[in-house]
Amino acid sequence: MTRKKAGGILAALLALAILAGCGGAAKPAAPAPAPAAAPAPAPAPTPPPAPQFKVGMVTDVGGLGDKSFNDSANAGLKRAESELKAKVAVVESKRQEDYEPNLTTLKDQGYDLVWAIGFLMTDSVAKVAAKFPNQKFAIIDSVVDKAPNVANVTFKEEEGSFLVGVIAAKATKVKKVGFVGGMDVALIRKFEAGFRAGVKAVDPTIVVSANYTGAFDSPQKGKESALTLFGQGADVIYAAAGACGTGVIEAAKDKGLYAIGVDSDQNSLAPQNVISSMMKRVDNAVFMVSQQAANGKFAGGSVTVLGLKENGVGPSPTTLWDKAPGAKELVDKWTAAIVGGKATIPTDIKGFEAWTVPSI
Repeated sequence: MTRKKAGGILAALLALAILAGCGGAAKPAAPAPAPAAAPAPAPAPTPPPAPQFKVGMVTDVGGLGDKSFNDSANAGLKRAESELKAKVAVVESKRQEDYEPNLTTLKDQGYDLVWAIGFLMTDSVAKVAAKFPNQKFAIIDSVVDKAPNVANVTFKEEEGSFLVGVIAAKATKVKKVGFVGGMDVALIRKFEAGFRAGVKAVDPTIVVSANYTGAFDSPQKGKESALTLFGQGADVIYAAAGACGTGVIEAAKDKGLYAIGVDSDQNSLAPQNVISSMMKRVDNAVFMVSQQAANGKFAGGSVTVLGLKENGVGPSPTTLWDKAPGAKELVDKWTAAIVGGKATIPTDIKGFEAWTVPSI
């Protein structure tokens, strides 16, 4: 064996001996530690909830429970509460002196929109709107001039009154009908003029008599006025007198005769005697403007006018057409003529006196 080969064998044996002395085969290297997980990102901060929209309403004298004007407005407010999730409030006025402080109370309580329900509040709204220019107000049945923070809504009461005049003319059996108004003011004369025109369009020989109670909040005065007209021979009476109208309906029920309600569908007060009601959709107006304000689209200084074309007025769903034979067809015909611009209805007594029935 050569010296070189012997040296190699010796080196190999020496290596084996070293390994054996260290406990056998070599152990595998430990795995490298896993890298630390990155920290989770902090959650984004939760934005604060949007403030709840708040809309309040000041009623006209008489307050809620009139089954007519104020109750219709309140129905619109309740709709805003349901559909817009608004916080709502109603402040009832017992007298006209309450208007300004009631409007101010709602403003002070942080209501985003404050409603004035009725033309009698015009001056009060003008004062508080000027005093609080950043507060949003809205009014029914009037226009507050030079008030950029007030939305104004009016109606074409004469158009709806015309149609219930047609119904009254077809319902009377004695060719005598009556009208009971509240305060003798231009607004209520619109109801009377339209009613007279509707009667005339059917039969100009029918006699129309009118009484005014001088108030909107006295059912007793309404009943007395109606009994007077019934005593003069009328068998159908149209009331445009707020809560006084409930007295008219009571008189019709007592006499077994007919009444036509106003603002709300009042048939439920006397289902056999209230043959129709002139719906004035104050509820829709209150909801519409409230929705605009809630969506940041409040139109301060605007004037919205609602008539037949806008579904703002018209006979109630509960109309007893069988009590007025032929009225339904005539109402449909005149509705189309008015909406289509073929017939214009007078808005005051002077206009009615000069009015001639158009051919449609």
